[in-house]
Amino acid sequence: MLPPPPHDTDAPIRLTDNDAALAKLSAVRQNYLSDQFIKHFVPRASFQPSRPPLINVGTFVRTKAIDDLVNQWMDLSSREGKKCQIISLGAGSDTRFWQLATGTRKDCLSKYIEVDFPEITMKKAMAIKKNKDLSVVLGAPADIQLGQGGTAISSPIYHLLPTDLRGDPSIALGSLTAATENAARLLDPSLPTLLIFECVLAYMSPQESDTLLKWFHTYFSSRGDGILGAIVYEMFGLGDSFGRVMLSNLKTRNVSLPGAVPYPTLESLPSRFLNLDYASAHALTLKDIRRTFIDPIELDRISKLEMLDEIEELDLVLAHYAITWGLSTAHLGNRKAPWGEWGLKRREQHEEDE
Repeated sequence: MLPPPPHDTDAPIRLTDNDAALAKLSAVRQNYLSDQFIKHFVPRASFQPSRPPLINVGTFVRTKAIDDLVNQWMDLSSREGKKCQIISLGAGSDTRFWQLATGTRKDCLSKYIEVDFPEITMKKAMAIKKNKDLSVVLGAPADIQLGQGGTAISSPIYHLLPTDLRGDPSIALGSLTAATENAARLLDPSLPTLLIFECVLAYMSPQESDTLLKWFHTYFSSRGDGILGAIVYEMFGLGDSFGRVMLSNLKTRNVSLPGAVPYPTLESLPSRFLNLDYASAHALTLKDIRRTFIDPIELDRISKLEMLDEIEELDLVLAHYAITWGLSTAHLGNRKAPWGEWGLKRREQHEEDE
């Protein structure tokens, strides 16, 4: 008798990408968000049921806040007279590249790199190859190359890289910084570079995530005059009754959150960056972002989309998710001032979004 196949302990983590993609699709269907590309990454998209209003609102707040930080980063880069690089780690089915590459800031992008498990990147590569709406954004067919058994994509701006982020970054991400005889390194250390982690670091050990963030910090602080920023979206403060229920529910799916343990409070979240010598860091809960950092006109608009009776439950959920942003400015000297403006801004009542 053949031995049973080895247990795939990472499969439950990879399945969380399905949850995120379905939540995004639902928010788009219900007109919370606009995204013409997400349907291409969800199998049988037209048959998928909508998610509850609470999930749609949470997806809206998360997406709007991260979009705001990304757009600000690109605008600040342009003010410096430079293009920027964006690296989405644990990107899953995210569509941000396509949104940016077809939007008004498309000329600001030098590189957009997505990294995830090979099983995830293979599915994404297949979707890109299958759908012209996706592939045409990458460039001419002759400029798009599949690699590593169909798990990687290389194009003039967009790159898809299969790897396990828990490994040694110098090996797992070495291809980003290694130059060859025929090609320059993917990452230019002289360009402003933004890292995006959406519900990624919570699934890694604190040691693994620290090593990853430190590796990027070292690379950009020891070479050139580039600047490094990072956005982390994650759950935190799971020591209360709500957190214990969340952890229990995840345990039934064989999912754990070791990366959330060191961050019991909102005030503890910036230490993820500050303890690694990043110059500054700030954190906000989705609850606070929804109340104070989202355009009131947008909040009024989405309030009319669906009936949401569970406001207290919504606040409880949003209070356990946060967005943290950190900045490394090792070589900027007196040029730090513009980058100090980067961050979510409070919205005055009835203020129109610029």
